Amino acid sequence: MDTAKQPNVVFIMSDDHAAHAMSCYGSRINTTPNLDRIANEGMRFDNCFCTNSICAPSRATILTGLYNHKNGVKTLGDTFDNKQNTIQKLLRENGYQTALIGKWHLGHGPNHDPIDFDYWHIFPGQGDYHDPMMIEMGEEKQMKGYATDLVTDMSMKWIEERDKDRPFMLMCHHKAPHRPWDPDEKHMHLYEDVDIPEPETFHDDYSGKASAAKEAKMRIDRDLLKRDVKEDPPVGLTDRELKSWYYQRYIKDYLRCVASIDDNVGRLLDFLDDEGIADNTIVVYTSDQGFFLGDHGWYDKRFMYEESLRMPFIVRYPNVIKPGTVTEDFALNVDFPETFLDFAGIEIPEIMQGRSLRPVMEGNTPEDWQDSMYYRYWEHLSKEHRVQAHYGIRTKDYKLIYYYGEALGNKDAMDEPRTPEWELFDLRKDPYEMNNVYHDPEYEDEIRLLKKELYRLKEKVGDKE
Repeated sequence: MDTAKQPNVVFIMSDDHAAHAMSCYGSRINTTPNLDRIANEGMRFDNCFCTNSICAPSRATILTGLYNHKNGVKTLGDTFDNKQNTIQKLLRENGYQTALIGKWHLGHGPNHDPIDFDYWHIFPGQGDYHDPMMIEMGEEKQMKGYATDLVTDMSMKWIEERDKDRPFMLMCHHKAPHRPWDPDEKHMHLYEDVDIPEPETFHDDYSGKASAAKEAKMRIDRDLLKRDVKEDPPVGLTDRELKSWYYQRYIKDYLRCVASIDDNVGRLLDFLDDEGIADNTIVVYTSDQGFFLGDHGWYDKRFMYEESLRMPFIVRYPNVIKPGTVTEDFALNVDFPETFLDFAGIEIPEIMQGRSLRPVMEGNTPEDWQDSMYYRYWEHLSKEHRVQAHYGIRTKDYKLIYYYGEALGNKDAMDEPRTPEWELFDLRKDPYEMNNVYHDPEYEDEIRLLKKELYRLKEKVGDKE
């Protein structure tokens, strides 16, 4: 294989960064000029979705190209079997240098630590923002500095010291902007003198949804901890004022963490230019899932609702992708590894369940491209967030969700059965998903078709529970 023609891959992934906190996606609350640079010089995917909106499961899917019932990581309580076929293993076997720096979050020990990387340096578990402990090739080391800066510094150092005669894949995986949202000193006072706009659905009372929404423990005004907002609220506030106070404390620290990511992405892009390798390097920026930024009165993710389901996905590859392009074609996190293999000219294993996004990036979307997607969240009523397990389907115009009321196949779930419920949202009329129309007779025919497609996809991906 002619490795000189294979592209390098810099795969930058943050944790819990919602697409609607990026200005290239039309954010109303912040600007991200360096992330925008990737979109402006490449392609922005407007319909990229995760298949299970929670950290470890999404990461396992991205490594393996398998849905969670196949890769074994359904919940945060599951560890990753590192003997599985992974993107880094396949690339390394075909001449690539591979590195993982930053967040792993898939377990530790001989059977769970990263393997098939020439170099890895990761946070244990979730990791800390300031002066984090990290594990370098199995050895714990106390670091000094801010996590986002450290991950970027180490990423650039590894690229600089690479074998320049061989292609590489670097996974630069940031902890930020995951809870508890601790900003760095540079951005500590950003947004101090402004009020961040509240989202349109901030005061959702969940009356238009299944009972799962009302039961969830992710509310801005009720479930945030002092550790999250860093101080006690003022006395004498009305309920509405208190909710707004919590939101401002939360969202400003979240956006400060995002600002540090944006700065560091800019540093990394400039470094690729200085190294003279930008033209032959695929640069991807994404997050392991979306996040609620006060939408529906929530923080966190897990639900199949849009803000949680949708992932930012922007990619630059000057040799192939036309600058400033935007696509509404569906993309899934299960598609990522196949895409990298395709660009590297490496055969994609039949076991992988996604599909390469390369033709979409090249402007040649196949006629049979996916126009529906299957989602499943397994962690039924976990102690902290209490979101009911559910699966569902999203098409261009509709979303059908089934809360099946049991902890099926989930040893870590709370054994608290619930009455099964369905939700249907007409995304054309109700893009903010405020009104469940499942029981509206007008949608009977559409529900029948959606259920047929839902169970076709469920069977196709081999989810038998």
